[in-house]
Amino acid sequence: MDVRDVFIIGAGPIGLACGIEAVKADLSYLIVEKGCLVNSLYNYPQNMTFFSTSEKLEIGGVPFVSNSPKPTRSEALEYYRRVALKFELNTRLFEEVLSVEKEAGIFVIKTSKAAYKARNIVISTGFYDIPNLMNIPGEELAKVSHYYKDPHYYAMQRVLVVGSSNSSVDAALETYRKGAEVTMVVRDQAINKRVKYWVKPDIDNRIQERSIAAYFNSELVAIRQNEVDLRTPDGLVTIPNDFVLALTGYQPDFELLRKFGIEFSDDLKSLPAHHPETMETNQKGIYLAGVVCGGMDTHLWFIENSRDHAVNVIRSISSALNH
Repeated sequence: MDVRDVFIIGAGPIGLACGIEAVKADLSYLIVEKGCLVNSLYNYPQNMTFFSTSEKLEIGGVPFVSNSPKPTRSEALEYYRRVALKFELNTRLFEEVLSVEKEAGIFVIKTSKAAYKARNIVISTGFYDIPNLMNIPGEELAKVSHYYKDPHYYAMQRVLVVGSSNSSVDAALETYRKGAEVTMVVRDQAINKRVKYWVKPDIDNRIQERSIAAYFNSELVAIRQNEVDLRTPDGLVTIPNDFVLALTGYQPDFELLRKFGIEFSDDLKSLPAHHPETMETNQKGIYLAGVVCGGMDTHLWFIENSRDHAVNVIRSISSALNH
């Protein structure tokens, strides 16, 4: 079994960027992804527009040309696919990492399809795979989804949207415009300030004119087949309901990181231990890159401000291999 210099987990934009830097450094490498190429982006809403401009999403020095300054999900999927093909990145898709052991200084990684050996591991798994559960009665019902894809599915239905993040607001506006009767339930007293600046006036106006109902300082406490219960400042409110979009955010695969022996901060952020420059964790030879570095603080790292992680990681690995 060949021993690679680098084993990269995750074929998102930053995982691909790590692969590109490995190519440039003439290191042997492999990228393994449990889903499709840039799986997290694929799971974004179909009509999503990025907050960032296209040049801030570029990797490998390849220009990202989009129809408008802020690219769409479909444009991003096409861009990263072309980048992967351009660099002929050594990638294994739909292959999940199951375990890792270290033998005589070499990592042995077992996946759902094979086993590999590597001198170093880079974890770049993002945070979009595991939703933050509400842990309330009825959350397991088929009418409840923690992901939102397309508004047509909810046409002429009574939809409850939980949260006021960008994804929640997009879902509320798009389903409303497809004829859904939309209600939002928001724990805070107003729509999140991080909502895209060109979208926030739209949702504020729809709420003000009561085209979209909104309960602020409130939370969803129970779900049943045809109705839901909301705890509001005015007491418990029960409203008719067909579907719940519980867009309550997501978190990294902490269980995977624990399998690797990575330590976490003991506060609510659960930051995985890593050096801020080399990106090496408390486990020698295991590195982090991208959004996963932020733990539960998923607003800390984005594509545009974590692209340099790939450069730092591969530089550190190259330096260690050459000594």
